[in-house]
Parts: sequence; structure tokens; C-alpha cells
Amino acid sequence: MNSQFKTVAIAGGTGTLGYHIAEAFLNDGSYNLKILRRKPETENEKAKLLASKSAEIIYADYDQKDDLVKVLKGTDVFVSAVNGTSLYDTQVPLLAAAKEASVKRFIPSEFGSEFNKIGVNPLIDGKIKFREEVVKSGLEYTVIYTGLFQEFLGWFGFDVKNKKATFYADGNKKLHTTSLSDVGKYTVEMLKMPEARNAGIKVAGATLSLNEYLQKFEEISGSKWEVVVDEEVKQRYQNKIEPIPSPEENLKAIITQNEQYKDLDNDKFSFTPRPVTEVIEKIVKQEA
Repeated sequence: MNSQFKTVAIAGGTGTLGYHIAEAFLNDGSYNLKILRRKPETENEKAKLLASKSAEIIYADYDQKDDLVKVLKGTDVFVSAVNGTSLYDTQVPLLAAAKEASVKRFIPSEFGSEFNKIGVNPLIDGKIKFREEVVKSGLEYTVIYTGLFQEFLGWFGFDVKNKKATFYADGNKKLHTTSLSDVGKYTVEMLKMPEARNAGIKVAGATLSLNEYLQKFEEISGSKWEVVVDEEVKQRYQNKIEPIPSPEENLKAIITQNEQYKDLDNDKFSFTPRPVTEVIEKIVKQEA
């Protein structure tokens, strides 16, 4: 156990990803956990649930640096699990306050595929620009790459209701995916790894081709699916060619066609990720 870390604060801890990270810290049991929420105080089921498991819910005005610094005093690790379209603007005040509050380690809201080139997409650009700020800040940091969240496979083109898969690349294209509960476990455990200090950690619950994910959806739903391959989404989006894709479709195409990171760090962790079939079974049940 890395004894330098006792108290962890999570921003976005009641969100889709943040809640799973919060649960993983509570299950681990070695840390005091603070869930940072925006003022004004509002009723929130997930916040209540986390509080009942001994997390402390703290409120701050994100636009008031002094307010943020005050609630972050005594925090060793800051995990940013905020989401939204402007990850740079949202996180810059959190980083500044964490530095002033003498936080020891900052974990930015990366949790996805690895991108290093600006100009691909505004959402991705925000992550890259903020990552550069974190490195410059002088705070210890860890960036975690997890690939796509498995729970989002339905959103990503695997349409259970209509038994239809949309591929934004050739069906043999591989894709890293990780379940949200495992993203939580990786986040907790990497705090105990010396090599995670000031580094990027790359993990994946599964690395399968689009065809292999489809096969699992077909097996679990017990039916043959229709497949549409559309590799021109990015070009149509950029050049406004009909049918013009939505920004969301463009983002899916960018993620699918992105070069998948190599050199996974999975073997440095003590647990085996849950099988992707478990998550797919859940998706199929929910949509059936």
C-alpha cells in the first residue's frame, strides 16, 4: 500500500464513470473518499448512496478558486471524472485549485482512447490540451487510457433493438474496450504502482475486432444481425457531403479508425478484467 495517499477526492463522482470509480475506492477500503459536487447542494440518489457507504460529499463553487481550495485541503489524490464537451475549460480551475491545496497526484478525465494530435475533434483536443497543462503544472499525475467503455457499445453502433451493426471501419479493425467497474478498479490499483507516477497507463478489458464484438452480440441475442460498413463518415463530415453525418457519428468514426495503443499494462495489475460477454448480456437484456 502506498502510504503517501490517504484521502482521495473525485470530481464527477456521481456521473456514469465517476460513480464506478467512487465505488471501487470504497470497496478497496484503504482511502478516505470525498465526492466533489458543484454548489448549490441538490438531492442526488447516487450521492446519497455513496454517503451511506462512508464517502464525504463536499460542495464547492467551481468558479471560486478559494472555495475549491478550501474543500480540497488535505486531499492527496484528485481524480477528475468530469464529462461534457469542454473538458479543458472545466478542468483548468480544478487543476489550479488542486495545486494550491497541495494535492499530491492529479488524474485527469482521460479514460478513453489515446490521441496525441490536435485538430482531430474539439472534444479530443480539449483532453490533449488539458493533459499538457497537467504535465506543466508540476503536480504528480497519471493518465489512464481504457479504450471505449463496454457499456457504451450500444451507442457505438451495436443496435440491439434493430439487430443492426454499423461499422465505421473494416470489420477486422480491433478496438480496446473496458467495463466501467474495471476502469474503477484500475484507477484504484494504479495508485499503488510506482511506474504509474507521471506516466500514462494503458489497459483494456477486451481487445477484439468489430466482427468479434458483433459475433458476441449475435450469440447472446440469438439472432443474425444486419451489418452496415460506413468508412466515409469522417470525409463526409469534413466536406459536408450528403448524407452529412452528425458530430456524434463523426466522433464514433474517429474513435474506431484511431490507431489502437500498444504495450498494455494489464499484466501489472492483480485482477483479470471481467469478460466483455457479461456487459453485452446486460446491454441485450436492457434493450430487449
